[in-house]
Amino acid sequence: MNILKYLAFIKTVEYGSFTKAAEKLNYSQSGISRMINDLEEEWKVVLLERRKTGVKLTSDGMKLLPYAQEVCQKYEMLHRQVEELNGLQSGYIRIGTFSSVATHWLPNIIKEFQKDYPNIDYELLLGNYSEIEEWIQEGRVDCGFLRLPPQTVLDTVVLEQDLLLAVLPADHPLAGCDRFPVSAFCDEPFILLERGNNTEIAQIFAQFSLKPRTRFTTWDDYAVMSMVEKGLGISMLHQLILRRTPYHLAVKELDVPVYRSICFAVRDKKACSLAVKKFSEYLKYR
Repeated sequence: MNILKYLAFIKTVEYGSFTKAAEKLNYSQSGISRMINDLEEEWKVVLLERRKTGVKLTSDGMKLLPYAQEVCQKYEMLHRQVEELNGLQSGYIRIGTFSSVATHWLPNIIKEFQKDYPNIDYELLLGNYSEIEEWIQEGRVDCGFLRLPPQTVLDTVVLEQDLLLAVLPADHPLAGCDRFPVSAFCDEPFILLERGNNTEIAQIFAQFSLKPRTRFTTWDDYAVMSMVEKGLGISMLHQLILRRTPYHLAVKELDVPVYRSICFAVRDKKACSLAVKKFSEYLKYR
């Protein structure tokens, strides 16, 4: 049995493409295609429909995929046991995260962790809350950072209450106020940060029956900051992403405090690899 063939099959289904699977597994596209062809010959079934737009599971492929995934999960468990026997002389941690954590927390955490465990490698996947949660459940990442509460059952550790703050041009009339009134977001163009199911800001407006004049919508925190700096509107961002910013802005607390609870999450803390268990001990260095 060649575990790489199973991984090639799983990753090709996951990404819907031989090319993307090859990038993730550091193989050539032809190498991935050949491994899956070998599997199909060994098993005497067609696993994937090849299309110009990508690949799709056949009915036989759908039946066999869960078993291939189970084999790979058992293989990972085997490696976890080897890690424990070797005392973390090597290892690999896949982390699902959103941009503010990746920018302001993870460099410090990894720096401290590497002092004690220099041979651990990392893969960081950036996504929104629902994507990260799905990756944890599917085993695509070993751990991740989320907003509480998660939508599914996970083992979580609360890390921080991250305030939402008003973001204004530096010369805004309310730049000198003590606290920015939530109702004032309706008085001028609003720049909305929106990522998939990230509805925090929309929920706040609904809670206070406010209807802002949303002129721009983007998924990038720094694009929001840049547009605010240029006077294109005002916005609301979390304190964590505003820790260090190259933009000249006025940042104000709201008159009604609103925050998100950031947590560290794993699917099952009892089944975590030794590397992930040790990594979680270094979250204090954020």
